[in-house]
Amino acid sequence: MTEAIRIDKWLWAARFFKTRSLATDAVDGGKVKLNGERCKPARNLQIGDLLDIDNGHNTWQVQIAGLSAQRGPAPVARKLYEETEAGLQKRQLDTEQRQLYAEPGADIKGRPTKRDRRQLDRSRD
Repeated sequence: MTEAIRIDKWLWAARFFKTRSLATDAVDGGKVKLNGERCKPARNLQIGDLLDIDNGHNTWQVQIAGLSAQRGPAPVARKLYEETEAGLQKRQLDTEQRQLYAEPGADIKGRPTKRDRRQLDRSRD
């Protein structure tokens, strides 16, 4: 364990991103905020810092509990952070919303037939 580590390296080691370059791109793109502010990938993290992470699929709000520069197994990576209560509730709500969302084209199997096309055209007019 070290005293300070780059944010992109920590995000990769904590398994929020599959590669370090994806973590770097996310930090550069403003998808990761350190203590509520944008930062650069080379910014050092310290234990107790608060991160808001949007990895494309989920949004996390975590507090740094440990520092590591090596990517290890998932149970070890899970010990590097503690998810905040507000972040956990928001993530669970987002998951429920995704499950309840009905895809607009889910009823159509494959390419629409002439009959399906006529019904679509009538519904638009």
